[in-house]
Amino acid sequence: MRIPLLLTSLIAILTVSLLLGGAWLALHPRGPALVAATFSHTAITPNADGNQDVTRISYQLQRPATLSIYFLDQAGQRFYFRRDKPREAGEHQIDFSGIVDPYHLPSDRFPGEIQARVLPDGDYTWVIEAQDGQDPSGRLTGTLTLTNTDTSLPELLNLTVSPDVFTPNQDGLDDRANINIYLTKEIDPDGLHAFLIDAQGVRLPIAEKASDLKPGQRGLHAYDYDGGIDLGVNPPADGTYTVRVEAADRLGQKTAVTGTLAIANGGLPRAEVLNGEVNFSATTLVLGQTLYFTLTVENYGMAPIRTSGPDAGWIYDSMNSNANTLGQYEESGAWRVGIDCDTCIRDYPWRWALGTPQTLTPLTENGQIHYYLMPGQRATVTGGIVLDNIIESRNPQYFWAGLIHEDVEISAVNNGVGREFITLVPMQ
Repeated sequence: MRIPLLLTSLIAILTVSLLLGGAWLALHPRGPALVAATFSHTAITPNADGNQDVTRISYQLQRPATLSIYFLDQAGQRFYFRRDKPREAGEHQIDFSGIVDPYHLPSDRFPGEIQARVLPDGDYTWVIEAQDGQDPSGRLTGTLTLTNTDTSLPELLNLTVSPDVFTPNQDGLDDRANINIYLTKEIDPDGLHAFLIDAQGVRLPIAEKASDLKPGQRGLHAYDYDGGIDLGVNPPADGTYTVRVEAADRLGQKTAVTGTLAIANGGLPRAEVLNGEVNFSATTLVLGQTLYFTLTVENYGMAPIRTSGPDAGWIYDSMNSNANTLGQYEESGAWRVGIDCDTCIRDYPWRWALGTPQTLTPLTENGQIHYYLMPGQRATVTGGIVLDNIIESRNPQYFWAGLIHEDVEISAVNNGVGREFITLVPMQ
């Protein structure tokens, strides 16, 4: 006898329902999600001496849940170790060294940020709670005692950042930012870090300056920041940044302090003698006549370049004169055009600014006005030297030009530009 089709369908539906129901119960067993929790030690001594600093927390969830672990002191104050963290079903373990979310004590004088802190000595009730929104919360408790705890924070004091406005462009003025911080507690060598943080939260690490003080040692730590210029890297974009210093001790206590640093006129300086071309006024001159030159300098970089006198157009009245005799001494970071020759007793003794105050852009730094060739600009530089000395063994001799970044470099492309054989003849 054949079973009616309707009855067959009902049996199939019932079977599937029972199977689905059994599967759901297997995946979502009744009762609290948290079914077990233990601490490996009921007493710890968090002081990083390697002896009973840590207790291992073990707990079991019979289904996924949101978990919290916290401690209650004798007054009922709550200290969180984990708060509302999603966890999968199964067995879990985590080590606890006394470190909880940050809290403050009435005796605190540290002006910075506390990110993590150890519990002080005392007897605590530990609580592990698991919630999944379906059954009553799973909650298990026990006791934990802390003794001989190292509660001293790795405090960071007297953060200083100078200058307020940092101009990383190798112009010799405010090219480096100096950051100082005092660490009150010895920590691991990799426990102290400084960062520059932009508006998007991107962290740029700042290396500690080498000194007699070892990394992580108690005392004054110094950071010397050039924005990457020394490595040939463009510095961060102009703007205001957060300077953040963070410390973590061996227990896991963490602190931080912040300051600000503004970057302006930053960038790798880039300039050259345009097309490597120098025009000298003559190749043969009578003793006492003036050798003139003309060339063009282009600032093709992203940073303004500072320059210093004598102004373009200056005539040196003797081959024995030079920029120093005019009181125009070398200035670290300044750019100047120079003329050199085979018999010159120093490199590029005759030097000129990349223009005049009327053709350059004045910028004020440290309360003083300095003159710059701005990015994308070109400057035609002229000048002359009275040739008043014939050295027969080197007559004729080569003259050439250079673009000098004083106390930084004379790049290969800007050194020995436009060599010209110049002959001097005696006056008749």
